[in-house]
Amino acid sequence: MIAPRPRLVLWTALLAVPCGLVVAAEPSMLLVCALALGLFAVLAIADAALSVKRLAGVQASLPEVTRLTRGREGAIPILFANTQRSRRRIRMALAWPPELTSREPLLEAILPEDAGAARIEWPCIARARGRYALENVYIETTSVLGFWATRRVSPTFGQVRVYPNVLEERRRLAGLFLNQGNTGLHAQRQVGKGREFEKLREYIPGDSYEEIHWKATAKRGKPVTKVFQLERTQEVYVVIDASRLSGRDVGLSATNQLERFLVAALLLGQVAERQGDLFGIAAFDEQVRAFVRARNGRAHYNACREALYTLEPRLVNPDFGEVFSFLRMHLRRRALVIFLTSLDDPLLAEQFVAQLDVLARRHLVLINMLARPGIEPLFSKPHVSSADDVYARLGGHIQWRRLQALEKVLARRGVAMTLLDDERMCAELVSQYINVKRRQAL
Repeated sequence: MIAPRPRLVLWTALLAVPCGLVVAAEPSMLLVCALALGLFAVLAIADAALSVKRLAGVQASLPEVTRLTRGREGAIPILFANTQRSRRRIRMALAWPPELTSREPLLEAILPEDAGAARIEWPCIARARGRYALENVYIETTSVLGFWATRRVSPTFGQVRVYPNVLEERRRLAGLFLNQGNTGLHAQRQVGKGREFEKLREYIPGDSYEEIHWKATAKRGKPVTKVFQLERTQEVYVVIDASRLSGRDVGLSATNQLERFLVAALLLGQVAERQGDLFGIAAFDEQVRAFVRARNGRAHYNACREALYTLEPRLVNPDFGEVFSFLRMHLRRRALVIFLTSLDDPLLAEQFVAQLDVLARRHLVLINMLARPGIEPLFSKPHVSSADDVYARLGGHIQWRRLQALEKVLARRGVAMTLLDDERMCAELVSQYINVKRRQAL
């Protein structure tokens, strides 16, 4: 289709208004003015006729999948086929979903001469994680004289996948936990009670009789102890609660708990891989929504990310019995299972404890919750401005006491529960994992 441009309106006004004034003052000039307007009309019609095929041979397409990271600037690549290989200046538009924003609502570009194809990057920022569709590219170019705009819709379809932003947390932890050049945490061979034989050493009082190498003791005539290498390929699973409990906002930010859980899980997966362990994930609400068996490697990390990036909290209660039974059936080896959930609901906490033994008898289980504002001891903050503050503090203290009692109940079953601070959540999770490795609790 073609549409008039401001230049056509401007030139029409510049000719029509003076001609109208001249004819009003000198009626004898009617023929001359009519001839001038007619010539301009013929010129505009000819320009319109020539502009019909201005976009012939130009076809736009979008990649099948474009991957972006939440909160980071990225770009949508648009591929143009220019079969006529002529130089053209074009403008384009996309129907952006609300979750994707760009500083440039319209983009201008030049298709180079003698190039049958061109690639144009459209910068944008993804505000929310998930899967979004881009349909059709709207293209416009001007006519030879600039009086008309030729427009067409190039039918295409592209999918945009927006993943959690792990980079910010990686930067925070780079000096402490991650391998960055010559600093950070490196995967090293450690000596401990693993299963792979390391070496023999002289007996030290306190060594277990099971660790004595009896053949070497008989040969040397003195006690000799076996030393084992720390087992490297242990399995680590992060189990994410995607029920209504994870839909609550964290602190003063608009980020919900599930968003923080996903970032922490992916970051912990990177740390586990650097330590030589196998990493897996599971997500559940009233049923298990995602499960990726523990492995390692870049392809496996991408598979975990693909399984999580569309996860959203659902307004249902979590079914802990379902996820415990599922993990009991699918985890073949003893593993470290880290739950990211909320147990501040007394009824759900009771159900969790009642069914925990199904999993805890075989695996090492850690429970992690994000500390909610206000759930703290009564006299943690000095200032109280009103009676409402007093009652709010009392309610927070009661919830805090319940969580303390729950922590003791879980500890008797060999399960540790930790309240995590939002700002230090990832650091605390990685610290838990490193401490388990050092203590060789698995």
